[in-house]
Amino acid sequence: MTHHPEEKGFTVWFTGLSGAGKSTIAEMLFHELRARGLKTEILDGDVVRQNLSKGLGFSKEDRDTNIRRIAFVANLLTRNGVASICCPISPYKAVRDEARALIGDFVEVYVYATVQELAEHRDPKGLYKKALAGEIKGFTGVDDPYEPPENAELVLDTMVEEPVDSLQNVMKKLAELGYIEDATLLVEGKRQHSGFTDLRVTDEGHVDEGR
Repeated sequence: MTHHPEEKGFTVWFTGLSGAGKSTIAEMLFHELRARGLKTEILDGDVVRQNLSKGLGFSKEDRDTNIRRIAFVANLLTRNGVASICCPISPYKAVRDEARALIGDFVEVYVYATVQELAEHRDPKGLYKKALAGEIKGFTGVDDPYEPPENAELVLDTMVEEPVDSLQNVMKKLAELGYIEDATLLVEGKRQHSGFTDLRVTDEGHVDEGR
């Protein structure tokens, strides 16, 4: 019996610092996979924390618990033929590796940007400035560790790539790994907001692309 690759579940796990672009690219990927008729879900850091991980703080233990919960759900979805898109910061390598071992069909994407770039150009809430000034404690990448992946399937340098280029690179990688047949981008123009990420929404219900 032949299976089309479209029927196979997989997890795309975006990891990287807050503000690096994980949710932006995840949201675009969601619409691309949906356009191919794949069952697709997004597990975004903030949305998960309000629901699945309510009550957890930001200690290492709580962060690890949060990631394990996301991995547990992603594994259930993947087993059932769903393309699962996860975009928590997931700062610790060991727990990301646990997620990989659990899920198997796991595509790790490191969304890279430096703290300096984020603090200077992508800090709408002023969180990096506060963390760098010592006003916020335990901020990933400033006074809390972020352990970059050593063997990610893909690294996206969002300091030089536009989001659509990063998306194209993800699609190429998924095609190369056999999860999709064709990497051509199908979705053009404004994208409806999935409702699953914490990206800003315009009055028309589109993703607000103004940083």
